[in-house]
Amino acid sequence: MGSLNIGIVAHVDAGKTSLTERLLQHTGVIDQVGSVDAGSTQTDTMEMERRRGITIRSAVVSFSVDGLQVNLIDTPGHPDFIAEVERALRVLDGAVLVVSSVEGVQAQTRILMRTLVRLRIPVLLFANKIDRPGARYQELLDSIGEKLTPRQLAMSVVTGSGTAGARSLPLPLSEGGRAAAVADLLAEGSDAFLEAYLDDTAHLTEGDYRAELTRQVRHALVVPVYFGSAMTGEGIAELLRAIREFLAPSAGDPSARLRASVFKIDWAPGGEKIAYARVHSGRLTAREAVGTYHRDRTGEVVGDTGKVTSVRVFARGTTTHETAAGPGDIAQVRGLAHVRVGDQLGSPEGLSAGGFFAPPSLETVVRAARPEQNARFYQRLQRLAEEDPLIDVRRHEADRSISVALYGEVQREVIKGLLLDRYGIEVVFEETTTVYVEKVVGVGHGLEVIWQSPFAATVGLRIEPGPPGTGVRYRIEVEPGGLPAAFHKAIEETVRQSLRQGLYGWAVVDCVVTLTDTAYFSPVTSAGDFRKLTPLVLMTALRAAGTTVHEPVNQFEVEVPDDTVRAVMSRLTAARAIVDRCDTHGPVSRLYGTIPAGSVHQVERQLPGLSHGEGVFVSAPSGHRRTTGSPPTRRRTDGNPLHRREYLTHVLKRG
Repeated sequence: MGSLNIGIVAHVDAGKTSLTERLLQHTGVIDQVGSVDAGSTQTDTMEMERRRGITIRSAVVSFSVDGLQVNLIDTPGHPDFIAEVERALRVLDGAVLVVSSVEGVQAQTRILMRTLVRLRIPVLLFANKIDRPGARYQELLDSIGEKLTPRQLAMSVVTGSGTAGARSLPLPLSEGGRAAAVADLLAEGSDAFLEAYLDDTAHLTEGDYRAELTRQVRHALVVPVYFGSAMTGEGIAELLRAIREFLAPSAGDPSARLRASVFKIDWAPGGEKIAYARVHSGRLTAREAVGTYHRDRTGEVVGDTGKVTSVRVFARGTTTHETAAGPGDIAQVRGLAHVRVGDQLGSPEGLSAGGFFAPPSLETVVRAARPEQNARFYQRLQRLAEEDPLIDVRRHEADRSISVALYGEVQREVIKGLLLDRYGIEVVFEETTTVYVEKVVGVGHGLEVIWQSPFAATVGLRIEPGPPGTGVRYRIEVEPGGLPAAFHKAIEETVRQSLRQGLYGWAVVDCVVTLTDTAYFSPVTSAGDFRKLTPLVLMTALRAAGTTVHEPVNQFEVEVPDDTVRAVMSRLTAARAIVDRCDTHGPVSRLYGTIPAGSVHQVERQLPGLSHGEGVFVSAPSGHRRTTGSPPTRRRTDGNPLHRREYLTHVLKRG
């Protein structure tokens, strides 16, 4: 049958890790439920996680339900670690989305649900904390229907909500007045079920309803909603039965070519790299050479080969045993020294071209507090980047400074703590700055002809705007065979590299670059001529086209007491936020809108003082908007000046 791989996903503090502990205890893996606050949980094993009481890195644990092996991936809930969630989503057969019955549906919950729907991942929703004061039932179901999915179905009813004696009681599907409502929901996703329901001669049983519900859940058409409490264990048995009944392992052919996705990198005490990989097809065995594939910055598939020295499959809890891994298994793989998060093992077929969430929109320059540790510090920072490539560690040629990309201030503090805890390196971060982007306004063309510059090459390029969200698209109008493949590759790679810094110093996105002219002189011309000439031509075209600067913005939701709305609105306006909507429910108001990513941290810090300490602010990246006034500029850090004379002088000095 294979293993079932599920993820626990939620907004921060909804109770994911506590739910994981309760599932392990209920299935006999552990005797006593660990505490997030006490740092005694099975999945939060990092010292930083125990200290902060949050999940930073995804963790895998295993348990069995009625003979079915279940690998459970506990993911972070804080928005700063959304990249960790993304990597987990790529390897799931199903997900349990946790919502607090007290706080309800929050911004991060909606983002996660939209992604799960887009990927057609089957979802079970667990409404946690029914024993806490303020827990809601029907109001929460209405909110789920409005904000997450209209095709939700309550599978339990709560008595004693908001008290220590709260109970979750299973709801039948085909009894009483509920049968008609359930049938209407299921009929929307099945003509066959609709016909059977309308047939007066047929009598649909509870089993018929459950069979059709199972089919629709597995096709991500309906979301069952279970209520319970991870703290008391109420509703856990029903959730486990739902996992066994409604979620199914994805099929994979063990005789096919190996294809496995690496979603996490860890390190053994001796420094050996450990890759966590989910096997989709084929078999992963020790002492065999395995190809590793990823996409480089140009989008091209790049491969490497390494010899696997060990394969360990999860068996019970966090324990593993040495064995070959087949379809559905999650394995710890050793021996692949150059493997990275996001790599695919065995075959490049189906290798993802991009992520589901926006990349980080903040960056900061970082240095070792003790200069003598600078070299070692850079190596260790790169090691952290292997665990989380989106932090994008960059050493800038012009001044040898080092920067990292970030989602937020919490992530910055975590990186600082990890470097100190793991390697004894204390680091200093400069002020976090916003990462803007540039977008092309018009059409521009650049051309440099062979022998009219110090380079034995001709390059002509045209640049123009591209559709939003498409990044950099590269096209060729010249005859492909008129230039050696190595020269074509040099031009394309240099175009993409050069566009990481545009006219104002920011990365240029959503554009189309077309190669219009080429020439070379054999045997004098080398790929280096094209690499040196291309930035000059490209910047000429870019200046002719012009660019505008756009800032990253976040969608936000803020919940505050009604009597503080005016003060909070004033602060949001000062932060250049745009409030789209304000909903008032009794003494509480919720504001929704967009805010510049660079203003988020400041608003978060000031909100408690503006809202009697009761305000809640959550946000998530949602794209870019054009800046007003003078465009913010960024110093160029690649050492390539924009002007022709300066650039030629720079290149000739470098030889």
